[in-house]
Amino acid sequence: MTTPYDRLPDAVAELFGEEATAQEAYGLLTVDVPAGSWIAALEIARDKLACTFFDWLSAVDEPGAGFRVCAHVVSLHEGRVRRLLVRTTVSHEAPALATATDVYAGADWHERETHEMFGIDFTGHPHLVPLLLPEGFEGHPLRKDFVLAARVAKAWPGAKEPGESEHGGPKRRTMLPPGVPDPNEWGPMKGQLPPAPARPARAARPAAAAGERPARRARSVTEGSASQAPPTPDAPWEQPKPAAGEGAGEGAGEGAGNSEGEGGDSR
Repeated sequence: MTTPYDRLPDAVAELFGEEATAQEAYGLLTVDVPAGSWIAALEIARDKLACTFFDWLSAVDEPGAGFRVCAHVVSLHEGRVRRLLVRTTVSHEAPALATATDVYAGADWHERETHEMFGIDFTGHPHLVPLLLPEGFEGHPLRKDFVLAARVAKAWPGAKEPGESEHGGPKRRTMLPPGVPDPNEWGPMKGQLPPAPARPARAARPAAAAGERPARRARSVTEGSASQAPPTPDAPWEQPKPAAGEGAGEGAGEGAGNSEGEGGDSR
């Protein structure tokens, strides 16, 4: 039996409106709707597509586009698992969206977390208070423009690179990850640190003539390979071992002499 879910993504305009788009990748069906159709899209997912199980809600900061809010819901109708991701986008300047708690009660604390991590205001939420961050925390940590000030406020305890401690070695120019400000431009040490020393330029290698290859040292057969060093008087155990035939001949001669000596004594 064909269900409305099975008609997607082709029937997305019929089910979610003309402005909605849909695509399916890696077994996940995704529907994008305008912010004004957010609640209506969730109601359609619950009532028409039988997506009665609410999984999670979160957001992604998309530079130049806004905050993309995503809700993942699941249909367990007739013992089959059908997943649906409903998405919408709100602007960075006015990040506000209607709350989904009236459609999915489980979205309550998900919206609280998204609110404190991204600063999105979920209009109509019954208790939009901080969930994870300590009281008095300033900013929204999952925004791309959030300043990672931990390395500025507290120096790294161990020397990881030459020059990062008092051992007097040359200092390598510090590489800052995205979001970490220059401590000489932001923080308690602003304007008090000397500029990072310029990295000395490497000396240019002499250019080889066109078609010329670097000379290689050639070894003769008698010299052997580079790993076969000649024996030294201080290391007699490094003397080369005799060949199998030579060792056998010498052993046989010594055995014969011993036999003759023993025979002469016996007579």
